[in-house]
Amino acid sequence: MPTSSASSPSPWPLDIVNSSPRFSDSNSSMHREPLEPRSPDSNPNPEIQKPFSISRSSDPQTLVHLSFFMDHRFFAAGTSRGFRVFSCDPFCELFSREFNGGGFAAVQMDFRRSILALVGGGPHSKFPLDKVIFWDERQSYWASEISFRTEVRSIHLRYDRIVVVLEHKIYVYNLTHLSLVHQLETIANPEGLCAVSQLDGSLVLACIGLRKGQVRVEHYAAKRTKFIMAHDSKIACLELSQDGLFLATASCKGTLVRIFSTLDATLLQEVRRGTDPADIYSLAFSSTAQWLAVTSDKGTVHVFNLKVNPGLQGNDEPQNASDADVAVTKLSSPLSFIKGLLPKYFASQRSFAQFHLPERTQCIAGFGHQKNTIVVVGMDGSFYRCQFDSENGGEMTELEYHNFLNPEEAAS
Repeated sequence: MPTSSASSPSPWPLDIVNSSPRFSDSNSSMHREPLEPRSPDSNPNPEIQKPFSISRSSDPQTLVHLSFFMDHRFFAAGTSRGFRVFSCDPFCELFSREFNGGGFAAVQMDFRRSILALVGGGPHSKFPLDKVIFWDERQSYWASEISFRTEVRSIHLRYDRIVVVLEHKIYVYNLTHLSLVHQLETIANPEGLCAVSQLDGSLVLACIGLRKGQVRVEHYAAKRTKFIMAHDSKIACLELSQDGLFLATASCKGTLVRIFSTLDATLLQEVRRGTDPADIYSLAFSSTAQWLAVTSDKGTVHVFNLKVNPGLQGNDEPQNASDADVAVTKLSSPLSFIKGLLPKYFASQRSFAQFHLPERTQCIAGFGHQKNTIVVVGMDGSFYRCQFDSENGGEMTELEYHNFLNPEEAAS
């Protein structure tokens, strides 16, 4: 594989443009020639250091996508006209790009290279939905793309890997050369459910398996696969802790969230969002896996105090995947000793702290870098920072609010 020139100013290696990788995957192909910028206003001048907006349209801007990255320190908004990247602490917009051609339904960024991975979407997609496009923010040009035969459902980016999720397959690529590292099959996955560990080091990947309610976990360094029967019904949301040791899952019922060890597929804890069915929008672990945040269509952000052991090493002995669907005896609940006398939902832990949103908008939550803080961003353009009492719990305190879609509205 050719190597990049040491004198090249681009943060993206030259071999991503010039080489011809050999893929064992017949379902995808790589276009290595640089893509021409699609907007006549774009400026590929590599001397430009400050981000700038390519074009401004008078059409109303609507949100298509929201996602956190880099340990919840940043979030990206895919809009009907482009994308915008924000810092959470302090809150500010870092840069935005608008294009004449349309919007994006997935946005991920590698800050080390100033590279964004994008998937078109919205009322008028910028690109075909079966492509992952790479934008070089530092040099302001389309660096490369990966094409597939079916629509891309989601993407997940680390400093060393990009994971592309299709409806029935997942592809893992080396981010430096965009060479295919692994591919696996899943049951129908139109929501693109998948999670990857974020800490430097070994990659851990969690995705739905080949059975309803099943989660597959790949530990790439150990070359180990675990199957977890997490729920009887369809998986609606899943998330990994930053180190990949713990997995949180919720089913389409949306009442219970289960936390598993990814090393031995053991159910460690079960927490209850509520008794009424709900659509779970997001799950998020704190950096130490002490806390778990859950958002849903009920308009409440729940924070749970987890009892999992951060030093868990797991059991390397193989076990049947169905063993993970254990009873309430392994739940860390003060009522578990009378589980035989009460309905099962009494044995699951209730949330420790809550934040009630003014409107029931679709939102995602992550943990802020200030102590005991939660960051919530919504599809209505809302940004909240709130704080919970780590000793007493209860209702959180709102610390900050912004409307990142229409800043002048928040100011008024």
